[in-house]
Amino acid sequence: MKPLLDETHDPNVLSWVESANVAGTDFPIQNLPFGIFRHRNAKGPRVGVAIGDRILDVAGVLGYLEDNRAKFAVLDCASTGSLNALMSLGTDARRVLRRRLHAALRREASDSDQRAAWGHLFALSDVEMLLPASVSDYTDFYASIFHATNVGKLFRPDNPLLPNYKYVPIGYHGRASSLIPSGIPVRRPCGQTRDGDADPKFGPTKALDYELEVGFYVSGENKLGEAVPIAQAEEHIFGICLVNDWSARDIQAWEYQPLGPFLAKSFATSLSPWVVTMEALAPFRAHAFARPAGDPAPLPYLLDPGDQENGGIDLWLEVALLSPRMREAGIAPVVLGCSNFRDMYWTMAQMLTQHASNGCNLRTGDLLASGTVSGTDQSARGCLLELTSRGKEPITLPNGEQRKFLEDGDEVILSGFCEREGFRRIGLGTCRGTILPAA
Repeated sequence: MKPLLDETHDPNVLSWVESANVAGTDFPIQNLPFGIFRHRNAKGPRVGVAIGDRILDVAGVLGYLEDNRAKFAVLDCASTGSLNALMSLGTDARRVLRRRLHAALRREASDSDQRAAWGHLFALSDVEMLLPASVSDYTDFYASIFHATNVGKLFRPDNPLLPNYKYVPIGYHGRASSLIPSGIPVRRPCGQTRDGDADPKFGPTKALDYELEVGFYVSGENKLGEAVPIAQAEEHIFGICLVNDWSARDIQAWEYQPLGPFLAKSFATSLSPWVVTMEALAPFRAHAFARPAGDPAPLPYLLDPGDQENGGIDLWLEVALLSPRMREAGIAPVVLGCSNFRDMYWTMAQMLTQHASNGCNLRTGDLLASGTVSGTDQSARGCLLELTSRGKEPITLPNGEQRKFLEDGDEVILSGFCEREGFRRIGLGTCRGTILPAA
């Protein structure tokens, strides 16, 4: 599995959409992430591609581009209100489409290509971004050994990692119906909690938390009863997004034994609107996590030389918080954590292969998430449970406020970007959510 580089990754290529050439933009022409948008001048939800501060209506422009080998394969797929149909076409069709859109948007594009694209460009500020896909199933993993160890120490100081962790990617089945797009407020959930030996009570959570995660969408299906070999796993991955797996820690502590996460997780999960394709990520692939001496090698069905060589992604992730008082005072969001996806103990291919290893049939548009992405030190912790040591060590915000867990009115902002010498920086955009009081 060697990443394929072509003219779409050339850092010297500029776009005639000038905002795509600005240093630091998330969406240069080398990115071209997909999303679903709604605009007053477009008929229903549409497939779009981000370019600078604009979004290109893919179906609209494909109808006019000349010499378009991708047109007949993807035109119908791009006219729908989700990315599922496009995801189902596979990697070859996706690469053809990427190269054709890149050719139409580069500064050297023909006059006819520029005219065709110009008529189907909208300002991002004028559109509503929707969920990228119709997700029928959502699975959340626990793939960061640093997160698992930090959390384990809070509950089992002498035995933080359970015996299975280094042998099997751990996950749980989440709730697809409560996946929400970035920007939709999150209502503080109610549930049962228990303090000490007292009887449990029902009421709003007092320990609401975020989780900084990366999600990836399934492309192509495996039949029920058939596994997905590790060497073929990435052929079943369309691209990645940001995920905030909101968590009510006090509800979780009471309910999770013996079957695991339930109502503490299912009330809301926020997704970023953009799906950065595996093709765009090619320059930023990295070696899989280097296991320390003494750790077991993955079992053969989870071990592939190509995945070990290129299964990681050099992807920086940040989580920031903006409190109501900070907002009123004009104070910028404060970064609480910064971690890197290359530090995950398990690769995306290993997670997908594990999911299908028992014959579970994955479907196009299914969402798999990494679990909280944390690193080795305090500044790289991806949730407040870790950052505040379960609320025992509150963090102090720039205006002197303290937080053990999230309070009503707090806004959490996730962001991510890839950066490597010799290539253009590309970003994932942001994933935002503001906490509303309990109903």
